[in-house]
This record gives sequence, structure tokens and C-alpha cells, in this order.
Amino acid sequence: MKQAVARAAIPHVVEGQVVGVGTGSTANFFIDELASLRLRIRGAVASSEATRKRLEAHGIEVLDLNEVSRLPVYVDGADEINRSLQMIKGGGGALTREKIVAAVAEKVVCIADQSKLVAVLGRFPLPVEVIPMALGHVRRELARLGGEPVVREHCITDNGNLIIDLHGLEIADAAALESRINQIVGVVTSGLFARRPADLCLLASGSGVQTLVAD
Repeated sequence: MKQAVARAAIPHVVEGQVVGVGTGSTANFFIDELASLRLRIRGAVASSEATRKRLEAHGIEVLDLNEVSRLPVYVDGADEINRSLQMIKGGGGALTREKIVAAVAEKVVCIADQSKLVAVLGRFPLPVEVIPMALGHVRRELARLGGEPVVREHCITDNGNLIIDLHGLEIADAAALESRINQIVGVVTSGLFARRPADLCLLASGSGVQTLVAD
């Protein structure tokens, strides 16, 4: 199913332009599919060092986002997505760079299998990237939101920060929660992609790939 949605995302790539590429197992399938277009695109922007290495291994030029004036599309997976195409991302630890690339992209395409589609976000623990000095403060503030903040062991992000996974939430208003968490001093960003959700989701099941747009 991951390969099927990765292949279905290829028509959304704009020839002659730069494509944003996400991080994770589903995104890796997309990178493998993208290799066949490497001579027909200008290059790619990577959302993590792991993605950069995989792109370069396929001979795809990786560009710094600051060098790119236009990014027509960003393709990435999700840990959870709802019918409004709001997402939880960051299971692979790349949430901040993923959010930056998504903010610049004209279109965000989520590729996922049917198990990632949920009625209410929060079953998957919400990642929050934190500056190390602020770890104790941020944990206390997150606990006030009603969930259980757990520091992810042996995880240092590409930005040199830590990740707290917030367990036990039912996120009724994802955009409001995203804003609230991002206002905590010491938080770099959260893994909620609600204020900038996906524009469409390619969702794979045993019967094929369907295209979802926001309710």
C-alpha cells in the first residue's frame, strides 16, 4: 500500500521544478519512485538528513530551501490524519523541518495507508520538539494540557533538540492546540499540522488508492 500511494503521488510532481520530500517509510517509497524523474525535475528539498541521503543516493540533487523561490508541491506521509486533512507528524523526529517545508509549499500531498485515517487526532502520541534547556519547563506545561509527556529516549533531532511525546490526548480543536503548544517558551514546534493541513490525501487500502480532500 505504501508503494501504491507513493506511485500515485508522482503525477503531482511538476516537471522542471523543485519538489519537497518528507521523511519516513512511506516517503522513502516516494523517493524511490521519484528517481525515475530525476532528469526531469530541478531537484528536491529534503525535510531531514535521512531523506537527503536517500535522495542523493538516487542521483537527485538536493537544494537548500533558502535557494528555492518556488516549491509547487511537498509530498510526505503522516502518523495520523483526519477528514479535515489535519495531521500528526513527527514519529520520525523530523517535524520541524517538515513543517517548514510544508509552510513554503503551494500544495501539500499526504500519502498514507488507511490505518492512518482517524476520526479524532491523538491516538498517536503528539511529538513536540523542545530546546534542551527548557525540557523541564515544557514537560510541566504540557502536563497541564491533560496528556502524559514522555521524553523520547535516545533521540536528538537534526536541529540538536529533544522530543517530548504527549500521550493520551483526544484533540477536538487541533488548530487551537497547535497554537497553544507553540506559545510555550522552549518549544520549537509541535507535530500538529492543523493550521497548515494537507491539501489532499492519497489513501491506500486493499482496494486501491483514493483521493481525499478536506471536509
